[in-house]
Amino acid sequence: MTELAARASTWWAIFKINFHEKLVYRGDFMLGTLMRFLPIVTQVFLWYAVFGSIRATTGEGADQAKIAGYTYDNIVAYYLLSTVSRAFSSMPGLASGIALQIREGEIKKYLIQPLDLISFMFLNRLAHKLTYYIVAALPFALVFWLCRDFFGGWPPATTLLAFFASLLMSFALGFFMEATIGMIGFWFLEVSSLLFVYMLFNFFLSGHMFPLDMLDSVGGPWGTIVRVLPLMYLAYFPAAVFLGKIQGTELVIGLVVQLAWVIFFYVTCRMALHYGVKRYSGYGG
Repeated sequence: MTELAARASTWWAIFKINFHEKLVYRGDFMLGTLMRFLPIVTQVFLWYAVFGSIRATTGEGADQAKIAGYTYDNIVAYYLLSTVSRAFSSMPGLASGIALQIREGEIKKYLIQPLDLISFMFLNRLAHKLTYYIVAALPFALVFWLCRDFFGGWPPATTLLAFFASLLMSFALGFFMEATIGMIGFWFLEVSSLLFVYMLFNFFLSGHMFPLDMLDSVGGPWGTIVRVLPLMYLAYFPAAVFLGKIQGTELVIGLVVQLAWVIFFYVTCRMALHYGVKRYSGYGG
């Protein structure tokens, strides 16, 4: 019990230090949040032109024109929500930073201390995200208030609860996936190419580009392939939950599968560190 309390005290101290360190960059966080939404302006005009073409062809009204079940307002709301979920799950510099520390030998400072490397990095990212959302709450509120007409109101409380649960799990999933890629640095000195491939697939298959359920109308195995991958839980799934596209049993199964992917990559990350350290050699001061 005493050991557990001492460990909790250490984790709390690490979290507080990282939290106060990240507050130094609050201006950067606030400006970065506003810049994050700028690419959506392009998407808004692009989809406005697409739906305008459909309405001109079919003669349907603004609310009747749909693509794969999405109205124009649904599409804009989806992009806004997927930006939020991407902000939770993205871990810029995590994998490349771990690989660089392994290659440069800096990682040995963690290995010689009574400190768990993965827990330390997780607390660092947790402090980063918490600081980011505290500082960026005002820009987020401003953007969503300006775009409030694209939303059909607040979803039910159970849907909101599921949405926030999926956001938290998307953070954990993004962290453990990128940390696992970084741990590959124990076997390969350079993981930039592997990270590039991961980011490429992440960009297209996480739902950042378009709602993934649109693939169902395309036909073929694409929809099934996307659903068996963990990437859809980084951006598409939380946004689809908020919009009510996933409900009932499908929602419960989706949350359970997302949790299973978090556990899978947590175990994978732990194993990669365990076996990576066994083959790691550090020399010099």
